[in-house]
Amino acid sequence: MIELLVQARKDTGVTQVELGKRLGQRQTFVSKFELGERRLDVAEFIAVSRAIGADPYDIIREAESGIDR
Repeated sequence: MIELLVQARKDTGVTQVELGKRLGQRQTFVSKFELGERRLDVAEFIAVSRAIGADPYDIIREAESGIDR
């Protein structure tokens, strides 16, 4: 899901610095979860998704569709 979140951020042209500002965080917060050094809880995931203008439910559905069953 993080890969999809990163791609959505890039697709909208939002930088890590800008996303950090929108979230009231530093750029390092964004970098750490994008690199997998830090996990996002559900509330953070929703906040990040909305901050980049993405629908968090769409990201979850897309991630789920890529899982082998």
